[in-house]
Amino acid sequence: MKNSLRVHAALFTAAFIYAANYSLSKDVMPHFARPFGLVTLRVIGAALFFGILSRLVTQDRIVGRADNIRSVLCGLIGIASNQLLFFSGLELTTPINASLVQTVSPIVVVLASAILLGEKITRARAVGILLAGVGAALIILGRKTGATPGQDTPLGNLYILLNATAFGVYLVIVTPLMRKYHPFTVLARIFLMGALAVVPFGWRQAMAIDYAHLPTLIWAEILYMVICLTILAYLLNNWALKYASPALTGVYIYLQPVLAVIIAVGLGKDSFTLEKALQASLIFLGVFLVSRKPKPAPPVASLASAQD
Repeated sequence: MKNSLRVHAALFTAAFIYAANYSLSKDVMPHFARPFGLVTLRVIGAALFFGILSRLVTQDRIVGRADNIRSVLCGLIGIASNQLLFFSGLELTTPINASLVQTVSPIVVVLASAILLGEKITRARAVGILLAGVGAALIILGRKTGATPGQDTPLGNLYILLNATAFGVYLVIVTPLMRKYHPFTVLARIFLMGALAVVPFGWRQAMAIDYAHLPTLIWAEILYMVICLTILAYLLNNWALKYASPALTGVYIYLQPVLAVIIAVGLGKDSFTLEKALQASLIFLGVFLVSRKPKPAPPVASLASAQD
């Protein structure tokens, strides 16, 4: 019972950390920092942390040409592209839109698994992909209601969709590494690769931040993104997934946008309309259908006896 409560606490805390970021990031961008600068700070911080942690915890090393190439791709897709697209999109769109569009990640995982691993897509999953796609498209193509100057909501939503796509592909290609090596070894490598890819794009924006005159609240929110969002949330998820069932994990995936809506509305960062509720319903229903495990095929012997 005690361990079960800890698992729920870890999953809820991670979901809350991710959900709060949608609103807190809007305080920082674009007035105090630009998206590429924030990503640079976040990725460098995580690369240093996991690099040191991996040296202290394990002597495991990634070896072989194939695994090294895979780790580079994971860094480019799962860290660099994923984070650059996410913060670029969040700068241009609203917290609620971003949190809803990003829930299509499980669908991308299924599609990537079908393409890269040859997994079959059932009829129910195909319907789910279609419903979620319609919901995401309606959000992306929605009107710019309440847009602030310089905000391009459709473009921002599109960036978030591409971010969810990159993350979904990353989950598929990183799995073999996670199964073969210690998680900290993998994280240290992919964050290093991500940092090497991000720094050329974001170092100017990172250096342009007026650190000496940042308000205390903004400093706290930047540290939140570097420490809580990048490091703590992963450590909590990584620990909880050792004990949590896939069904329980799925519940907390659905909880994240709900928390994001509550936080955004509570802080006055966004408003939740009936239109958004209907779009969210399509995405949630689609993700639910896609996330359901296909029923196993009946044994051959059972089929034969049934025909007899």
